[in-house]
Amino acid sequence: MEGCADTPEKAALQVATTSPLAQVRQATSPWRVAIIHDWLITNGGAEKVLEALLRAWPQADIFTLVDTLPGPQRGWLEGHRITTSFLQRLPLAKKHYRHFLPLMPFAIEQFDVADYDLVISSSHAVAKGVVSHPQQTHICYCHTPIRYAWDMKERYLKDAGLKFPLSWLARHVLHRLRQWDYFSSTQVDHFWANSANVAGRIKKYYRRDAQVLHPPVAVNRLECNAGLREDFYLAASRLVPYKRLDLILETFLALPERRLVIIGDGPERKRLTKMAQGAANIEVLGYCEDEVLQDYLSRARGFIFAANEDFGILPLEAQACGTPVIAFGRGGARETVRPASHPSDENATGVFFEHHTPQSLREAILGFEVRQFSPQACRRNAERFSEENFWERLHSLLETAGLLETAVLPREPS
Repeated sequence: MEGCADTPEKAALQVATTSPLAQVRQATSPWRVAIIHDWLITNGGAEKVLEALLRAWPQADIFTLVDTLPGPQRGWLEGHRITTSFLQRLPLAKKHYRHFLPLMPFAIEQFDVADYDLVISSSHAVAKGVVSHPQQTHICYCHTPIRYAWDMKERYLKDAGLKFPLSWLARHVLHRLRQWDYFSSTQVDHFWANSANVAGRIKKYYRRDAQVLHPPVAVNRLECNAGLREDFYLAASRLVPYKRLDLILETFLALPERRLVIIGDGPERKRLTKMAQGAANIEVLGYCEDEVLQDYLSRARGFIFAANEDFGILPLEAQACGTPVIAFGRGGARETVRPASHPSDENATGVFFEHHTPQSLREAILGFEVRQFSPQACRRNAERFSEENFWERLHSLLETAGLLETAVLPREPS
């Protein structure tokens, strides 16, 4: 009969064809959502996840310790209220925020999120320590348990080069930070990890189970170059010590016939630029806009990734452009790069090197150059981590946690 309401079958079909992102938005639109993010300094991998979470919850407010993200880079934050901590107002904290690590647990606990139904902490440091209440749900999207306090403690202390008594004081501060970090993990209702690698570390350090939700890769915004490549290798990341750009640069100093381009900015830039002085085959370009970075990714012979990273989005962005990867064979790269299972493996997307030494990386480069990699295989592998798959997995995790069933119910008054 014309003019009647849709039949149940048609309604079910409409729901089935609604995208997972739209389903999440529709089901949780009544929620008051707070997202706690450690700090807004640069647009890195954690910020890409934050951007995705904001697309799921456009009504969300943001709480962060320090916000110095430059104006041209913050368009995706428009429309969201941002609350910063008292660290924002301390002298030198905006520029040297990491030096205020001892104050960060206290600062994060000062945020008042009592008026929200859902609290999401996007945490690689202290964000998950925000104080929530029994009638709220706290989901921690964990990029990593805080590296300063756990598995990379000795590396950070060595890089800091502190002498006694400052070295002893630093160890004491990190000891107290580990205690606080473990306790704060017990206050989280649900852990989502950005990789199986991080889920394993959450289990080890926090004794908590975590569901894996890989970060979204904007595959659809990247074009796969199936044509000829230019004769240079690319390395790109934030220039901090654990990314090991120094190892890549040192390797190419001994390979003057091969070109290397480094893109990124950070505390290590001055040292890396000095290391590259006089080397005609090495360029350190500094920070580049996304369009420039993507152009280099699509033209490079290969992308080199030397960090023992928790996940690592850039190797997947390289593969989305059809570019194979040479990666350190630890951490998240094991989940995102497919090495050859046999000499004629057409699905391989890169090679691994097993030791943080120039010799090991050099051998990987030479092995890489005698293989043929399919740009289409690289693209297919990257598509496993697409934004669409992220939304589908996010929706599934909310369902599994029983949150969507009660999404439209009003929260009990505090």
